[in-house]
Parts: sequence; structure tokens; C-alpha cells
Amino acid sequence: MSSIDNAPGDFADWMGRIQQATETALAALLPDASIAPQRLHSAMRYAVLGGGKRVRALLVHAAGELVGASPQRLDRLAGAVEFIHAYSLVHDDMPCMDDDVLRRGKPTVHVEYDEATALLAGDALQTLAFQVLAEAPLADSLADQLAMVGLLANASGSRGMAGGQAIDLDSVGKQLSREELEFMHVHKTGALIRASVLLGARAGTPMADDDLRRLDHYAKLVGLLFQVVDDILDAVADTATLGKTAGKDADNDKPTYVSLLGIEEAHRLARDMLADAHAALAPFGPRANRLGALADYIVHRTF
Repeated sequence: MSSIDNAPGDFADWMGRIQQATETALAALLPDASIAPQRLHSAMRYAVLGGGKRVRALLVHAAGELVGASPQRLDRLAGAVEFIHAYSLVHDDMPCMDDDVLRRGKPTVHVEYDEATALLAGDALQTLAFQVLAEAPLADSLADQLAMVGLLANASGSRGMAGGQAIDLDSVGKQLSREELEFMHVHKTGALIRASVLLGARAGTPMADDDLRRLDHYAKLVGLLFQVVDDILDAVADTATLGKTAGKDADNDKPTYVSLLGIEEAHRLARDMLADAHAALAPFGPRANRLGALADYIVHRTF
């Protein structure tokens, strides 16, 4: 596992170091492709390594800095979250779901391997995430670590990411209200982003209840903000920029913030959410600079 210097520094430099530390941690936590069953392990590594901005891992580390959590704990927590995220992408891309052929600029797992291997790779990545949470101390008490396991499970399951995807599939061709759209994305995208922040915050010195509520509010806002920006990108960016098929949501008649509000209003909503996220962090002062910069980074992927 890596050792990250928590001294203040340039955000881009910090982000690059955390991304590299995450890549190193993921490579170490994944089964080697030479271990049987080799094809399954190769597909798992293909799905996880060498792609993505690692936003969820960055949020784990930024929140962990608030509570003085060790880099070793944060590397494992970031790994667990990234495994859940990768499994969800593998399954979402399959023909029975979004039926996409490109992810992170390369063929999706079911295209590069086959559908059965992709299904099993996603299943194995999901269980590996919880193995990672169980195999090493990640909190100062067993009760806190058990709460972490529950937090990730809730964020991943029917009341979180999987439930949000089910709502998304059921909403194709329908016009949702803004409240319904928000409910869907609080679960589909927001739940795992929120869990990333809260897992990092639980890995060090316990936070006061008021501070934890502020951080949770920030995490909810950033989760929705990420989806609003994703919807804008899907509408205005090209496939090369996205690393996945552009315009897929519109082609599939999926409800999005852009289809509901239009581009300009979606931009305005993102700016308002960003301001609210910074306001939630204000009581933490400079200690929360990384979290604030990450919210800015999510928005500036587009504008």
C-alpha cells in the first residue's frame, strides 16, 4: 500500500498522487491474472485498472484528511469503493442493461471477453469489495468498521445504486418530474459518492455529530452534482472526450437533467449545487479545501 504525504500542496499534484496511489492499491488488491481462473481474473483487472478519474477514491482520501486517517486505511477504502463502481459499470454496459460497447476509451468487458465472463467479473468485484473491508483494521473500533461495511452495502444495494439503476431502467421513455429524477439519481449515482465521503470520514478521529451532518449534506450535493454534469456531458461532448458512447441517453429516450431542464438551466442548477456544497464545507475552514476543490473539479469537467 502507498504512503501519501498529507501536507498542503497544489491540488493537481495531490490529485495525481492519490490517483497513482489508488491504481497501485487496486493492482495489489486484485487477484493476479496468472491465478486460476485466469480468464475471470484477467477480466476483473481489465475492468478496474488503467482508466477513470478515480473521483470516488479522491473523495475517500479528501474526507479522510479531515479526520487524520492513515493513508493505508484510505487506500483500502478507496479500493473497495472503486471495486463496487467498476462492477456496476461492467453490468450496466451489458446487453441486458445499457448495451454499450465502449467504456473509458476501450471495449467494454462483455465485448473484450464475453457476456458470461463480464457477469462473473462484476459479481466477483462486488464481493471483493467487502473482502477488502473485512481483512484489515480500517477504524479504531470493530463497531465502527462494521458500520462501514453496512454503509457500503446500503449504498450498493436495492436502496442505493442497484435500486437507482432499476428505477432508471423503468423510466425509459417516461417524463419524470425533477423530484422523481432527483430521487433516482440520489440512489443510482449519489449513493456511492456519498458513501465514499462518509467512509473516509469514519476512518480516523470520530467527528462531532454536527460536523458529520455537514459532511453528509456536502456528499449528497456532490453526488447529484456529478450526475447533472454527466447529463450535460452526454449531451454536448463527443465520444472521444467521454471515453464512452456520446448521446446514449438521448438515443435511449432516458430522462436526464438536460431533457427535463434544458442545457442552460442544467448549467445553472450545477452552479447552485456547487455553491451549496461550498457553503456546507465552510465551517471546516481550510481543512476542507480538498473537498471543495473536488466539487469544483466535478463541475469544471464541463464548464
